[in-house]
Amino acid sequence: MNILIINGSPKGTRSNSLQLANAFAEGIQAASATPPAIETIHVSQKNIQPCKGCFSCWKTTPGKCVIADDMSEILDRILRADLTIWAFPLYYFGLPGPLKTLIDRQLPLNLPFMTKGAKGGSHPSRYDMSHKKTVLISTCGFYTAQSNYDSILAQFDRICGKGNYTTLFCGQGELFSIPELSKRTSQYLYSVQQAGQEYIRKGISDATRQKLEELLFPRAVYEQMADASWGVSETGQKEDSSLVFTKQMAALYDPSSYPGHDIVLDMHYTDLNKRYQIILGEKGSEVSQQGARTPQTIIHTPYDVWQSIAAGEIEGSQALMEHRYSVEGDFDLLLNWDHYFGTRDQETIPDPGQKKTNMIVMLAPWIVLWITSGMAPVPASLLTLATTSLLPLVFYRTRKTIYDIVSASVVSLLCIAMAAGVAPLCVIPLSYFAFGAMWSVSALLKIPLSAWYSMNDYGGEAAFDNPIFLKTNRILSLAWGILYVLTPIWTYFMMQTKAGSYTGLINSILPAFLGLFTAWFQKWYPAKVAKGH
Repeated sequence: MNILIINGSPKGTRSNSLQLANAFAEGIQAASATPPAIETIHVSQKNIQPCKGCFSCWKTTPGKCVIADDMSEILDRILRADLTIWAFPLYYFGLPGPLKTLIDRQLPLNLPFMTKGAKGGSHPSRYDMSHKKTVLISTCGFYTAQSNYDSILAQFDRICGKGNYTTLFCGQGELFSIPELSKRTSQYLYSVQQAGQEYIRKGISDATRQKLEELLFPRAVYEQMADASWGVSETGQKEDSSLVFTKQMAALYDPSSYPGHDIVLDMHYTDLNKRYQIILGEKGSEVSQQGARTPQTIIHTPYDVWQSIAAGEIEGSQALMEHRYSVEGDFDLLLNWDHYFGTRDQETIPDPGQKKTNMIVMLAPWIVLWITSGMAPVPASLLTLATTSLLPLVFYRTRKTIYDIVSASVVSLLCIAMAAGVAPLCVIPLSYFAFGAMWSVSALLKIPLSAWYSMNDYGGEAAFDNPIFLKTNRILSLAWGILYVLTPIWTYFMMQTKAGSYTGLINSILPAFLGLFTAWFQKWYPAKVAKGH
């Protein structure tokens, strides 16, 4: 199969529409048993003169244009192609001029005679084109493609015949050239690639079509970004590039995340000695250079560092750990950045239907074992085993972790040992040690134990890419591990004294204090790192 991409954008290889066309062709390539040959013509790099309307290609030199330029080669490549992908931006609700010139110069491919019975009149093809396929791929600068391509569709309905070609039109096309928005545009390009795979098999599915018709950003957000991108004020004065960047960043704010009060953020670009204030309000965001309001959060950063973070070139939390920027004031805004700003993508937004982990599931076997430790060994063992046996039912609604499995397995073995006659004096201290060892060992692993459960509040597994999140949970997992590794020491001795009945109380009070420490530390430590300490 031969695929010809005709890139009609004056931007050449920097074309936004070309990105979509390449993704579509890559999808076809991935779905083809025999890889297709893919050629690309950049119209802007070709010498294509306007048609003279002399009709020599019909009467003097049939099938051959008298103009000596690159069009002869292009016509040959069109004839060789099994699939032609026309990629172009929308220019004034039509085709870019050079591409329209190329289309005009296709006259040699037709015969001069009138097609019998054709509505409105047409000319038959000089060649058998019945096996050839056509796809139109285009981006436009409006927030949507709907109703903006009527003239394009009317033209290709006449050229190819209505229903004889496939279209993929995308609004907000300029976003594909903005690195800071690559996460969102990459999603769309993935859907385009999926469309290519489906196209070559059985045709683009309705589900994929629906994804391709979704707006990259809501209309209000996109139009605010588009207006800011021109770099001029409402009075027509040129604005500093850092102000333009800040306005575009502020435009990504999602008003639906409004917490009930305005959030005031100061962006301090330390290397430029410039400071802008972003107010996140109930109806949208605004950027001020005056700094009239007291900020809750101040980000002190070199301009190029924040640009690189926004572009995804460096990871924000890693840069914070390396003290490449610092945060003053309320750190919650940074922790919930993706909640307030529209940079979230499908891969990092947790699926509402996706199961979440639940620490109660992991703790349940241990808690029941310790609570029943004052009972006779056999009833205590049976009750704990019954609880453990019911845990698989919970996994229909919660996500299972390795620590859920380890906990259920270890507690079951301890119960069997106790039911077989091993004294609780040995089993209970051993259980505390095993519990503490599990926490302690996890602190040495890539993902510590507590991170598997606290990730639910920080965007799911996307939190695992945040080094501050991981280090916070590593420290906390180690703290809990140390507590429970030491717990068997006093537990063993207390169980042999008159104070044995208070063992459970002591072993509940200490974790309660550590729980309070955990709640405090989860906020304090990231804020400490953010301040550059």
